[in-house]
Amino acid sequence: MNRQSRTILFQGDSITDGSRGRNEDPNHILGHSYVFILAGKLGYELAGERPHFINRGISGNRVSDLYARWNEDAISLKPDLISMLIGVNDVWRIVEGLPSGATDRFERAYRHLLEETKEVLPHSGLVICEPFALKTGCTVEKWELWQKQLDEYSGISRRLSEEFNAVFVPLQAAFDKAASGTEAAYWLWDGVHPTAAGHELIAREWLSVVQNSPLAIR
Repeated sequence: MNRQSRTILFQGDSITDGSRGRNEDPNHILGHSYVFILAGKLGYELAGERPHFINRGISGNRVSDLYARWNEDAISLKPDLISMLIGVNDVWRIVEGLPSGATDRFERAYRHLLEETKEVLPHSGLVICEPFALKTGCTVEKWELWQKQLDEYSGISRRLSEEFNAVFVPLQAAFDKAASGTEAAYWLWDGVHPTAAGHELIAREWLSVVQNSPLAIR
């Protein structure tokens, strides 16, 4: 990555969004998700480099929603690194049998998005984070279906990471381990959305993997 103009873009759904601000107020623009934690730590450690962190997560988004807005919210920003955490809303709509989940577009839309990014931004690093959930709150009633769909999406995410030379950040096992010692709702209050501790977990896993990869932010 260009050491003089590093822009790190985070993309996803509500987990990434974190109620981020929609104006230029630097006190709120990154929201209160794992993105804020990562930007704070790396921004402090690399203050001399002045890295620029952008949060473009939007609550409720599926992979197809990301692809629909990719020109405006990714390509045009010309980021040096793009980190993506997406998939739980795709699972949700399929499990609940909603019209928006009538067909499973997760892999197709993700592939289109990655192909286009590689074509237009060949030098941008890619990070794909694993979608996750725990058995509590809204996932309890149909947990077996949640698990089945999440396992499938985890496999797809890993394969796409390998195919497109992206760094894969596993998260489900980390949440499973955390929930084995403390109740699931402590980490994901409704089974899907992280608490403050849950966002810290994501940030730590992200740093552990990305900062020990060729895409490490230095």
